[in-house]
Amino acid sequence: MQEPNLEELREQLDEVNIEVLKWINKRGELVKKIGEIKKAQGIKVFDPVREREMLNHIVDHHEGPFESSTIEHLFKEIFKAAKELQEDDYRKTLLVSREQKPQDTIVSVEDVEIGGGNLQYIIGPCSVESEEQVDQVAQALKERDIPILRGGAFKPRTSPYDFQGLGFDGLKILKKVGDRYGLKVVSEIVNPNHIEEAADYLDVIQIGARNMQNFELLKEAGRSDKPIFLKRGLAATINEFMNAAEYIISQGNDQIVLCERGIRTYETATRNTLDITAVPILKKETHLPVFVDVTHSTGRRDLLLPAAKAAIAIGADGVMAEVHPDPATALSDAQQQMDLDTFHQFMNELQK
Repeated sequence: MQEPNLEELREQLDEVNIEVLKWINKRGELVKKIGEIKKAQGIKVFDPVREREMLNHIVDHHEGPFESSTIEHLFKEIFKAAKELQEDDYRKTLLVSREQKPQDTIVSVEDVEIGGGNLQYIIGPCSVESEEQVDQVAQALKERDIPILRGGAFKPRTSPYDFQGLGFDGLKILKKVGDRYGLKVVSEIVNPNHIEEAADYLDVIQIGARNMQNFELLKEAGRSDKPIFLKRGLAATINEFMNAAEYIISQGNDQIVLCERGIRTYETATRNTLDITAVPILKKETHLPVFVDVTHSTGRRDLLLPAAKAAIAIGADGVMAEVHPDPATALSDAQQQMDLDTFHQFMNELQK
């Protein structure tokens, strides 16, 4: 009997490739159905024990010519692809996803709109220290037609001995000064029980990076009728960030602004590492407006302007930055806040 020639063997190989492709896709469909059933039952989709059992079963039935380790590696890659397929389907079901709502969400802070092509700025001191201090910054914002004033009243700090903020007294100062100049005010809340009371003083409630996965706080914020300014966690993936926003929107509040504020990496030249590509990714994957906090992402006064230019160029809906009348005397983050003259130069460059 004549041996098949090279071309015949290649034709057989092409046929086998197509059969393998069909079975890989068939497996993908089965994995998706299993994932849907698990989600409906509240079961975690990824099961490492089951994956190990399948690999052992495959290797037990392996008869060559490949090494068993090679077969195990190949199937691990197939399993990995199937897991990514399940995660893609899950992301599409999120209420914050672009799949659920193709059009951009515009967050309304009374008459101020965030998103939908409206470039906005949120500026103010790191911490509310006194009425005089906040007043000077607010006056500068009014001169530049910037409608939203920020200021920290509850300050979750790395050290328990650092200035922790003035609490509700700080919120009262912020509101008083905001009303004086017709500015909307935003500040961070760290305790779920404070959300309702804080709503009397704030136009926007901020959830900071260290509380991005404080799930009880997220749910309580979702029950509020105030817009929520949600910052990405120090070591959070974009998927984790989106799921934090999902906690809020699942409670009925879709007025959410996402804020990229830098993530923790090995780099020490800046306070954090600004993940600038997070902006287009978030705008592609979600319908929510996206800000960039240039102060906390860089931690350097000299980098605020180029970082802000990059944020605007890549499509951010707004920029957050910190300003203090006298940064050298600031009770927190003195090295990264702009003084008033630097702030005006900063805005001159950005508004060209």
